[in-house]
Amino acid sequence: MSSASAPVYEQVKTFVRTQIGLGVWVSGDPVPSESALMHQFGVSRMTINRALRELMAEGLVRRVQGSGTFVAELHQVSSQLTIRDVQEEVTERGHLHATRIVTVETLRAPQALAQRMVLRTGQSVFHTVLIHLENGVPIQYEDRYVNPLAAPDYLKTDFSQTTPTRHLLDHAPLTQASYSIEASLPSAEEAKLLGIRKHEACLVMVRRTVSASHVASLARLVYPGTRYSFNGEFQA
Repeated sequence: MSSASAPVYEQVKTFVRTQIGLGVWVSGDPVPSESALMHQFGVSRMTINRALRELMAEGLVRRVQGSGTFVAELHQVSSQLTIRDVQEEVTERGHLHATRIVTVETLRAPQALAQRMVLRTGQSVFHTVLIHLENGVPIQYEDRYVNPLAAPDYLKTDFSQTTPTRHLLDHAPLTQASYSIEASLPSAEEAKLLGIRKHEACLVMVRRTVSASHVASLARLVYPGTRYSFNGEFQA
């Protein structure tokens, strides 16, 4: 989701977070000066100061009197990513969520997928591909595999009304999760379904969830970089 409608100080924070998250700025690198950020965003020093103060409180940057602002030593920072239902996120913003259903099927797990989901090669898995929209604009491409042993009624879900995330949270209670986030170009199919250009950068999350003794799902979530930003909590 684009941050254009957010308060300007939040736009500044998102800009700084994104540069750090993508590795453009690394620990110890200087953050642009207050004057440079004022010029870039066309706002007052007070607004820039607020953004930098809040980023410092979150542990993302450190400010050195007389020298400027620098990216913090992020290996000393732990992050927590809450698994959110995209429908709830959109609704909380006061916007309209909709889902475009692309694929709903059962297939036999090839070897690579079976290994990642701790299944036998050829074992049945559920597969869905959905596009999530906010006010009619695609913001997420969701390609998900689900273990029938963890969520046997998954394919009975009306995905125009309930998201896969919500179904899994309700029927396959989460006991563990792992994820990775990286900047990447979309595949031709992803670009087409998201309505973006092939060379437009995206944020890609690959997330695996575990419920009790089963790997419940493996999902690839693709977000157009100009339409969405991740928000989390950081604590020293």
